[in-house]
Amino acid sequence: MTGSVLRAGLAAAAAVLALGGCASTQEGDVRDVAAAFVDPAATPDDRCDLLAPATREALESQESAPCPDVLGELPMDGGTVESVEIWGGNAQVRMTGDAVFLTETPNGWGVVAAACESRGEAPYDCEVEGP
Repeated sequence: MTGSVLRAGLAAAAAVLALGGCASTQEGDVRDVAAAFVDPAATPDDRCDLLAPATREALESQESAPCPDVLGELPMDGGTVESVEIWGGNAQVRMTGDAVFLTETPNGWGVVAAACESRGEAPYDCEVEGP
């Protein structure tokens, strides 16, 4: 009985370590996509390519304009990354001048909301926001 409990404990510990490894790998990907999106040197086309497909469609529909035109008018404050949080297939990157929300898509991480300002207990106010 003790052997099976020990094996179960070791299996659980291995699962935790494996999941932790995935999260740390994902953290780098999430951080890179968010940083590239708010990079002052990024072109509007570059930023549009980093949006989740549904977010890009919603943005173009709401603004009745192509994505590069909309994002070309939007100043990005960004700054340096302060924290990355991942929960399931969603993530938030807090930066010194922005907050960026991402979702995992079949093609990697995509931005679903950016140029977001915290409003305390209320939801973030975001300039770029998808469904």
